Amino acid sequence: MTETDFLKDYDPSAFQRPSVAVDLVLLGLRDGRPTVLLLRRDQHPHAGRWALPGGFVGIDESLDAAAARVLREKAAIEGARLEQLYTFGAVDRDPRMRIVSAAYLVLLTETAFDAAARAMPALLPAAIHVPWAGEAGGPVNVLSPDNEKLTLAFDHADILAMAMLRLRGKLDYSDVAFALLPELFTLRQLQDVHEAILGTSLNKPAFRRRLLDKGWLAATGAYEAGTAYRPAELYRFQRP
Repeated sequence: MTETDFLKDYDPSAFQRPSVAVDLVLLGLRDGRPTVLLLRRDQHPHAGRWALPGGFVGIDESLDAAAARVLREKAAIEGARLEQLYTFGAVDRDPRMRIVSAAYLVLLTETAFDAAARAMPALLPAAIHVPWAGEAGGPVNVLSPDNEKLTLAFDHADILAMAMLRLRGKLDYSDVAFALLPELFTLRQLQDVHEAILGTSLNKPAFRRRLLDKGWLAATGAYEAGTAYRPAELYRFQRP
């Protein structure tokens, strides 16, 4: 039998097939804290709960294309960098049916984050509190702008925990911190990003020496404007 003959007679209904979805972690910093954009579910299951923006993958879509579509339709964001975070496939993660979700991480500057929140008023900026800052993993708490603890739909708290754990693990060897910053930034702003993700304060001289030694920072010779104190020099990210 040739492969053509095999495929002609193949019966796809011989096996049960799960549905596939994408969920997006749209993450930025607000007031020095990691913050995520959420949508309130208006349908069952988990009606009324807050959830990550997501949707089903079309039969003719790739995962990346579906993630870009959800990003555009539910957050009015075009062309942002989408990084596939992890695939969540617990059998009972959705009470409707067997659904496997590919989670994507989207890191946003403060300007892009605020623009999405303005463009889509249904999006809620919720602060992520990481009580396990000194541990290898654990749950996260998500707080509304009024500091109310939110119970997220499905396994979305687990997805957020994975996103924070992934960010912490990549700080020392990748450019993830710079994705949360404007093109020009101060060393203080860069340290603020690291401290927000790690959930702990860092020694200022040691932090700056370590980052400068990596060759990731290019001094611009320009200084921040409009400050009531001595302006700090502005840097940009460069690949060594």
